[in-house]
Amino acid sequence: MSFKYKLPGENLQVMECETESNALVIIGANGSGKSKLGAWIENQSLEDVHRIGAQRSLTFNENIALKSYSQAEDLVFWGTSKNSRDGNKGHRWNWGKYTTTLMNDFENVLAALIALKNNENDVFINQCRMAENNNSEKPHTPQTPIDALFSIWNDVFPQRKLLLEDSKFYACLPSDESAIKYSATEMSDGERSVLYLAAQVLCVPKDKTLIIDEPEIHLHRSIMNRLWKSLEKHRPDCFFIFITHDTQFAAMHKNADKFWIQKYDGHNWNFEKIEDDNLPEELLLDILGSRNNVLFVEGEKSSFDTQLYTSIYPKYYIVPCGSCTQVIERTKAFNNNPNLHNLKVYGIIDRDYRSDYEIEKLKENNIYTLGVAEVENLFLAEELIKLFAEHMGKNQEEVFSGIQKYVIETRFANQINRQICQSVVAEIKYMLSCANISSKNDDEAKKSLDTVFASIDYEELKRRESSKFQRALENQDYREIITIFNEKGIAKSIGHYFGVDNTAYCSIIISLLNSGKDDGIVNALLPYFPEEIPR
Repeated sequence: MSFKYKLPGENLQVMECETESNALVIIGANGSGKSKLGAWIENQSLEDVHRIGAQRSLTFNENIALKSYSQAEDLVFWGTSKNSRDGNKGHRWNWGKYTTTLMNDFENVLAALIALKNNENDVFINQCRMAENNNSEKPHTPQTPIDALFSIWNDVFPQRKLLLEDSKFYACLPSDESAIKYSATEMSDGERSVLYLAAQVLCVPKDKTLIIDEPEIHLHRSIMNRLWKSLEKHRPDCFFIFITHDTQFAAMHKNADKFWIQKYDGHNWNFEKIEDDNLPEELLLDILGSRNNVLFVEGEKSSFDTQLYTSIYPKYYIVPCGSCTQVIERTKAFNNNPNLHNLKVYGIIDRDYRSDYEIEKLKENNIYTLGVAEVENLFLAEELIKLFAEHMGKNQEEVFSGIQKYVIETRFANQINRQICQSVVAEIKYMLSCANISSKNDDEAKKSLDTVFASIDYEELKRRESSKFQRALENQDYREIITIFNEKGIAKSIGHYFGVDNTAYCSIIISLLNSGKDDGIVNALLPYFPEEIPR
């Protein structure tokens, strides 16, 4: 089954679109004209489109005034009775306030749902009477819209039961001894929102387009996802258009068409259709929504990596990826994504044991390395040590001299043989990773591996790496040592040189950075960051 929808093109020319999915997700930041876009889509086909606005009241009287379905449908769909609607929805949207009107139609929606149930029950009873008169088999009991509402409620709130008694809705909390029942007017905002949205969707006539502006309002994410999944299942005849800023909600709709609102000038919208291309969809949507250039980094959201990079590159959207492998893979993938052609995407990884050749190859994909072995070594930078020593009222040269001696003689000298061995292993792993064996038959793959194996001279690699490490030690070259020395714990063992707890040193530096009051720290660290990434 295919669905058709309309979007505004250049100069508001109507674009006719078609999709096999029953959902369209339009995502945009606040102020991007999302609600106005929903109103524009609705106005293209008032008879076929029902829009649920973002401004919706969740209050209603406990005693619902019953109406015929046709009367309730007109009030829900048009905002007035059939005799006075004049082919437009002015009554519903307060005559021009299409995005600011507070919808106050909860009672009408519930009345429409009850009327639908009563109509179907009347039909069923009449069919049963006819069957009795004809001595024929009675029809099966139909599932009414109220039954569908109960089913949806159970999907969202499996620990609570929804009841309808004497045209009044209740929620029930089962317990061991008795059922604790409370009126729908006493429900939480989340419960009433589920009741309202479910009733809206279920009471709409068949084969309509439903526009839901901000489907996430009043709903916890876990509830929201279950609700819309269930509603889409119960209304396969309808086409859902979700207008949202919630990237996780958009990513949940894997098969839906998705458009990102790039720009809105007050009259026209610029769209970008989002193609997945096997990328993490939520991340792609987040990046598009941020509108900033992107920097993939190692570490987690709260790690030193992310906090440092956020201060060094304040104009970038910083994405922590965990491992260096993820940084490399995502930077390559996102640079090849057509959705991001207006954004610059970079990656920064620790230098680790990488050779100069590997570092230069990574640059071809906008992936750059720090000027130190790992991010923790930034806290060992001479410029930063002297700056912080002055901040703490210490003698710069004395503090740096003590830390320098400790790093070189106590830590580096005692680990040099292990460091050389790890560096050789890392180089061999990189050489093996360069073997081109994908999409090859067995003979070609073996030949490619044999070529790589033949090129690996272990003794020469060890001699070269040993020379590099020994030279740095003999020359007491502190700058070179923090460039090649991979040992994460050192930065957390030097705090006492400044008169602070060892483990507090790094945290204090981060706090000073986050305060935005000390540009000196940024300037002290900049020489260790790649020049190729503009700030």
